[in-house]
Amino acid sequence: MQSSSLRRQMKNMVNNYTEAEVKVREATSNDHWGPPSGLMAEISDLTYNVVTFAEVMGIIWKRLNDHGKNWRHVYKALTLLDVLVKTGSERVPKACRDNIYAIQTLKDFQYLDRDGRDQGINVREKAKQLVSLLKDEEKLKRERSHALKNKSRVGASGSSSSVSYMSSSYTTRISGEDFSRCRGSPSSSASSSLITPSSRLAPDLEQAIPSTSGEEELQLQLALAMSREESEKPPPTVDIDEQAQLRMAMNLSKKEAHKPKLVKRVPAASVDMDEDAQLQLALSLSKEEHQQVKASIHDEI
Repeated sequence: MQSSSLRRQMKNMVNNYTEAEVKVREATSNDHWGPPSGLMAEISDLTYNVVTFAEVMGIIWKRLNDHGKNWRHVYKALTLLDVLVKTGSERVPKACRDNIYAIQTLKDFQYLDRDGRDQGINVREKAKQLVSLLKDEEKLKRERSHALKNKSRVGASGSSSSVSYMSSSYTTRISGEDFSRCRGSPSSSASSSLITPSSRLAPDLEQAIPSTSGEEELQLQLALAMSREESEKPPPTVDIDEQAQLRMAMNLSKKEAHKPKLVKRVPAASVDMDEDAQLQLALSLSKEEHQQVKASIHDEI
């Protein structure tokens, strides 16, 4: 197993990616070979489910934002997106039109490899073709109709069952054991890596299925918003935590400094004792003086 594939598997487990996300990451990897057509077909099926559609598109947008030596991430994401626009759910071209600026900017993608070869040209040409297709509605309809007919001829029986099965099973997270068993090579059959859904999840999934087009649109918007929010979330840094702790310590120090200082009061009992001692001393001195006076008078007599 190559080191890049091993690193990708480790990231998949550490980040707890769903199986839909794992498939997109594999199809758009930095490996030198292109994404397998069978894998792209399965990802296309996933776009017909609201939840997995958001997961698929979330990874694709991340890949399109890559640059430099990761140009294969971008190129393969465009290749996959071209397939999804033609054979996936109608949500795919709609989402692409809504975010077409992210694809248009790739028409200026630049990258020269170590040998001075312009690898950016692959990305630029693919981006131009996809943008042109998205802006031409009539051409897009013809392309979709032709591609969907070919797809139905290739796997009429298999694709319908895979869509219904995946729509209920792809919300589960992939575990380390299942992952190591099913993610052998980039050309491995994606159907062998399906995780059997738990019967406990069936009622929840049944309730989550939209009953009207309005509910389906609402679920789609929520899923897209969550996916976009997750992709834009900055990673937590240690410096922020340390600064927060420093601010808390300074605030506590200021509060402590502004607290009124308590003056220690001398207990009344101790004052009384001092006064008694002084009184006893005064009386003893008075007695001594009295005795001296009596002695002096006695001597004179």
